[in-house]
Amino acid sequence: QVQPVESGGDLVQPGGSLRLSCAASGGAFSNYAVGWFRQAPGKEREFVAAISRNGGASTYGDSVKGRFTISRDNVKNIVYLQMNSLKPGDTAVYYCGSRLGPGPTGYYVRSSSYNSWGQGTQVTVSS
Repeated sequence: QVQPVESGGDLVQPGGSLRLSCAASGGAFSNYAVGWFRQAPGKEREFVAAISRNGGASTYGDSVKGRFTISRDNVKNIVYLQMNSLKPGDTAVYYCGSRLGPGPTGYYVRSSSYNSWGQGTQVTVSS
């Protein structure tokens, strides 16, 4: 079971961009579907994006569609979340989850489907 490790969180102005990274520790990420979630203070964990094992399929939460892009480099064992046109409402701790399978082009959108999580990285969007 790999352990995800997030990085890249920062303070950014509204309209700015940021790229988060989720690196795999302890194994090959290519066998795992990966999802990004976020949680703001006082709110439930929210689905952001998910990507299949081979990177050929992905999906996004409604609030980030058209602004965020998830991608992966299985040689480097990293999954990225490119965030553009950031808004104050994007402020949250961003978490990366991983789970074996469900097949080359499958992914999970529920946080309960993932069984390994990183420690999170803080993204703050403010002027």
